[in-house]
Amino acid sequence: MNAVRLHAFGPAENLTYERVPVPVPAAGQVRIAVAVAGVHLLDTALRQGVQGPAPALPDLPTIPGREVAGTVDALGPGTDPGWLGREVVVHLGFAPGGYAEYAVAAADRLHAVPPGLDPARAVAMIGTGRTTLGILGFAELGPGSVAVVTAAAGGIGTLLVQYAKNAGATVVALAGGPVKAGLAHANGADLALDYNDPGWAQAVRDQHPGGADVLFDSVGGTVSRTALDLLAPGGRRLVFGWSGGELTLTDAERAALTARRVTSEVVLGPAMLRRVGAPDPIRALETRALAEAAVGRLRPAIQRYPLSRAAAAHDALVSRDTTGKVVLVP
Repeated sequence: MNAVRLHAFGPAENLTYERVPVPVPAAGQVRIAVAVAGVHLLDTALRQGVQGPAPALPDLPTIPGREVAGTVDALGPGTDPGWLGREVVVHLGFAPGGYAEYAVAAADRLHAVPPGLDPARAVAMIGTGRTTLGILGFAELGPGSVAVVTAAAGGIGTLLVQYAKNAGATVVALAGGPVKAGLAHANGADLALDYNDPGWAQAVRDQHPGGADVLFDSVGGTVSRTALDLLAPGGRRLVFGWSGGELTLTDAERAALTARRVTSEVVLGPAMLRRVGAPDPIRALETRALAEAAVGRLRPAIQRYPLSRAAAAHDALVSRDTTGKVVLVP
């Protein structure tokens, strides 16, 4: 089969498209003929040899990729035969293998793709969608709320804008460049601005002089520092990334936020899962995310690359030149 392999940690050009043996499912596993594989920012970190939240770096050579959708074409010993031939989507966890024409997965992590939901959007929801819903567990949005969403044309940002609008909130979308700002506006944002424009913060103040209630922040850096000043007293900054650099506040800035009762917290990891209130919180979020997409309440945006161009997909994602969820198509 064709697959993308990594033989040495480093730049995206280290991802090579080559022929490898078709995997054989072990006990309790299935093999999936992959229709779509998801690309995640964590994939780019692991490719560089940065461990991040993963328990360990993969042994090399490795086939990256942790999100796939496709059709079950083989079963391992003891696996429920009812899975054979079904269209499924699965998050592989920290076990890679998704950037390939075939991948193996534990049967107990599979989800049947809901009717009417195409594989690319199913892949977007199994990872990006579940994270979005986990982040939203920290927010209280409703009519009268004002929410600011950074990176609003990205995979998570697109879904946050939709969810906030569905909840009746007013949405201010920030994106890098006029094209991305336009996409955020088309996605439903009430006000969509290019955060590279020096006048964007004043434009928000002009329309919302009372300030915002929630800042969904995955950018960090200068954008976050400016956006923090737009929060109303009692406002919350919910942090789930820092693509523009982590935000280090001075003592004076921290004191000013405290005086305004503005809080800032990272909402990824165990804190997110504890809020779900389910025995298997990850699966609960995945199930809910797929259901939201199946009925059209959340509509992930997709940017496709051929599997053979995985290196280009990585470079574009790191350079913030993508919109929506990036996927690879064998």
